[in-house]
Amino acid sequence: MASKTLLVAQREYLDNVRTKTFWLGILAFPAIFALAIGIGWVMNKTKATQAYTVLDLTAARLGDRIEQNARANDLIASLRRMLREDAAALAALPDLDAVDATDPESMQTLLRDAPKDAAAKLDPAAAQKLLASIETIGQKYRFVPLDELAAATGTRAEREKLLNQRINDGRLFAYFVLDGDPVVDSSQLTYVSNNLTDDALRDWYEGAATRVIRKLRVADANIEPAVARHIQQWVGFKAEQVTATGEREDVKKEQKANKFAPVVFVYLLWIAVFTAAQMLLTNTVEEKSNRIIEVLLSSVSPGQLMAGKIWGIGATGLTLILSWALCGLLGVSLGTKVVPQLAEWNLQDIVGDPLYLASFVGYFLTGYLLFAAILVAIGSVCNSLKEAQNLVQPVFILLMIPIFAMVPIVQEPNGLMARVFTYIPLYTPFAMMNRASGPPPAWEYAVTTVLILFSVWFAFRAAGKVFRVGVLMTGNPPKLREILSWLRQE
Repeated sequence: MASKTLLVAQREYLDNVRTKTFWLGILAFPAIFALAIGIGWVMNKTKATQAYTVLDLTAARLGDRIEQNARANDLIASLRRMLREDAAALAALPDLDAVDATDPESMQTLLRDAPKDAAAKLDPAAAQKLLASIETIGQKYRFVPLDELAAATGTRAEREKLLNQRINDGRLFAYFVLDGDPVVDSSQLTYVSNNLTDDALRDWYEGAATRVIRKLRVADANIEPAVARHIQQWVGFKAEQVTATGEREDVKKEQKANKFAPVVFVYLLWIAVFTAAQMLLTNTVEEKSNRIIEVLLSSVSPGQLMAGKIWGIGATGLTLILSWALCGLLGVSLGTKVVPQLAEWNLQDIVGDPLYLASFVGYFLTGYLLFAAILVAIGSVCNSLKEAQNLVQPVFILLMIPIFAMVPIVQEPNGLMARVFTYIPLYTPFAMMNRASGPPPAWEYAVTTVLILFSVWFAFRAAGKVFRVGVLMTGNPPKLREILSWLRQE
C-alpha cells in the first residue's frame, strides 16, 4: 500500500516540477515582492527635486531665517543619525541657532567639532567630503529666489498671479506666503500647490517655521533661551529589556526586527498553504472531469490515490518554500549591499534562523495537510472548477482569518486571543508560528503538536470517506446531508 501511495505522490510531484510554468510561478512571488520594495525605493531615490519659493510679506522678513533653519536642522538631523552610536560626538553638536547651513566654513567647523570618531579631527577638505556625502531631506527641495521668477517686485496681487502661473506651467511645485505677524497670529501663513497628495515639502518647511516662530515667542515672553529649551525638551524613554539572568540591557534594532519576523513568516506560510491546497483542489477536479481518476483507480485504491495526491502536492509545496528561502537569503544579501542601512537589522540572520525555518516547515506541513484534506474532499465531489470555486468560498474565508489576526497576535503573543487561536486546529499552525517571538511555554508546543496531529489524522479519515464515494460520482454535487451520511459510514 505504501509503495503505491509513494508512486502516486511521485507522479504528482514530477508532473508539477517538470513544467516551466511551475518554476515561473515560484519565481513570480519573490519577483513581485522585490518589485514592491525596489520600485518604491527607486522612485523615492529618483524623485524629482521640488522647486519652491517664499513670498515674504512679514515686517520682520522671516523667510530667510526659516530657510536657514530648515537647512541647518536637516543637516544636524542627518548628523545625529550618523553619530547615534557616538555619545561624545552627539554631545558636541552645537545648538541649531549657532549653525549657518548656507556657510561652508560654518558647516566644516561643525563637522570638525563633532566627527564620527570623537578623538579624530577632520581637516577642511575631509569635512567638506563628509558634508557632501550626507543625504538630507532638504536635497529634494530647491529654493528658487523670487527674482529668478520675475516676482521680486510689484503688488501682492501681481506677484501672486505670477507665481500661480509658474505653478501651472510647472516651474514651481509650490510657494509659501508669509503674511502678518506669525509671532502673534500664524493664521495668515499659506501654502499654495496643485499637488494635493504630497505634503512632504509643506511638513518640512512648517517644522522650520515652527522652530523660528517659537524662538521669537520665547524672546517676547522674556524667557531665557536655556530655560525655554529645557521646557520644550522632548521627554522620551530609552527602551530596555530584561535578560534571562535578570539583568537589563538596551533593545537593539535587530532584536526588535526579530520580534516582528514571525509576521512575515506567517504571511509566507499562509501563501504557501493557500497555494499548495489550491493546487491540490484544481488537480483533483481536473482529473475527475477528464476521467483520468477512473484510470488511476483501476490500479490503486481511493485511499492510496488521495494520500498520494496530498503528499505529492505537499512535496511540491516544500520545493516552493525552499526556493523562496533561497530567494529571501539572496534578496537580503543584495539588499544590504544596495542599502547599507539594512545591515543594522541583521535581516540575513533572521531569514536564515534555523528555529524559524524548522518551525516554518513543520507548521507548513501540518497546516497544509489539514486544509488539503478538506479541499481534496471538496474536489472529489465536484465535476468542474466552477462548482469547486463555489464550494470552497467558506473554506477560503476561514483561511483569511489568520492574516487579519497576525499583527495583533505578534504584539501580544501570549495574550488571551493568541491562546484562543492556538487551540483552534485550523489556526494552530499560523498562531504558533506567529507566537514564536513570545515565545510560548514548552508545554504549549507539546499540547498543540498533539492537537494538530490528531486534527490531521481525523481530517484524513473524514476526507477519505468522502473521497472514496465522491470521486466516482457524476452529475450534480451531493447535498450536505448526503456528505454527512458518508462520514458516518464505517
